[in-house]
Amino acid sequence: MTTGGRALAGDAIRGGMREHPARREVVGEMHLRRWPELVAPGLIIHWLRIADEEQKAGQREALLSVPQAAGFEQRSGLRHLWGVLSDGVRFAWECHSEASSLTFFIAADDPMLLRHPERLSTLSEAVAMAEGLPGEIVRATRMWIAADEDAAGRAMAVMDFVGEELVSCLVGDGARLWSDFRIKQNGYGHVLVSAGVLTAGDLSRVLQRLQELGNYRNLALLGLPVAQHYWPRLDRAEEELRAIARDQVRAEVRDDDLLARTSELSLELMSLATDASYRMSATAAYARLVEERLAELAVVPIRGFPSLVDFTQRRFLPAVRTCAAFSGREDGLSVRAAQLTSLLRARIETRIENQNAQLLASMERSSALQLRLQQLVEGLSVVAVSYYALGLLDKLLGGLEGVLPGMSGKAATAVLVVPVLLLTLLALRLMKKRVLH
Repeated sequence: MTTGGRALAGDAIRGGMREHPARREVVGEMHLRRWPELVAPGLIIHWLRIADEEQKAGQREALLSVPQAAGFEQRSGLRHLWGVLSDGVRFAWECHSEASSLTFFIAADDPMLLRHPERLSTLSEAVAMAEGLPGEIVRATRMWIAADEDAAGRAMAVMDFVGEELVSCLVGDGARLWSDFRIKQNGYGHVLVSAGVLTAGDLSRVLQRLQELGNYRNLALLGLPVAQHYWPRLDRAEEELRAIARDQVRAEVRDDDLLARTSELSLELMSLATDASYRMSATAAYARLVEERLAELAVVPIRGFPSLVDFTQRRFLPAVRTCAAFSGREDGLSVRAAQLTSLLRARIETRIENQNAQLLASMERSSALQLRLQQLVEGLSVVAVSYYALGLLDKLLGGLEGVLPGMSGKAATAVLVVPVLLLTLLALRLMKKRVLH
């Protein structure tokens, strides 16, 4: 089948399937990260930048707009771009979650290019362009690839390594690495690699893992200055937490004051978590990637030199553990602050319940007193009403003494005292019952 026929068949297959919009992008991610095949001798220049989406877009546009001296053979996407910048200079550009990387691949036999890229005019222009791209550089390295250890020995003088800090080991089942992992006066770290028996494809994979190891290591270490910067704030928060805990058991300390201090402390810890949690989480994630890349490199130590594993354990792991300790301490303080808030809330609720109980008891006493007063008033009212009623009857019966011979008004009044009292009491109770209902 011809090429055109294969294309038509592919179109027909795609037309008959309902693909997920992200399917081809997801599958492409499995292939776009590979470096081109590399051979020794040669030079690799690599930059890693912290950049936002706008800066990444600016980097991509700058790369696309470079005048091409030998044609621009590019395969590109929004997050990946690679091809040929100029004669002898290939490149790969890639976006990451918070960073972007740019790598130049130069086939050359002069190791002095590592120190003096201006010896190759096209390389010098490309490096100047790359150094001026948007974003903040967190790692920049120049790696010379020698064909064997003899060639690497001849190139050693160019590297400007610090002898007592030189790391050297075998990596990738055949290559050898030298570096002191220091930033030189030109702003770059220098790495020397002997390809040894590795083929072009294997060499590319090993060198890419080496660069990724360094990139993830630097990205992880960005959390260390953050942890060191915020550590004193954790000290102050812990001291305030202890003070609040001591004051919660003191009855003379006002609840309002304790609540204000606890709320202020909780807000401080929330602000701290907001400022630092992303960086600490990123450090933990990058640290796991560093461990994976280090395992993939299959490091073999060389007598007399610290290896990549030694260097990582001595320098990198303590920094990662400091960040982990910071995160754990911040989480612990937040939990303790929440517990103190709960205890303070329980203290306030208990005090309110006690106050309510005292108020109810006072109201009960007041109600009982009012009832007794009311009963007293009712009794006095019965006596008063009866007294006035009997006074009226006494006058009435006194007037009838002259009309009815033998009648005694005083005696009749005396007889009527008890009935009048009973009738008055009954009348008042009926009136009270009608009012209440």
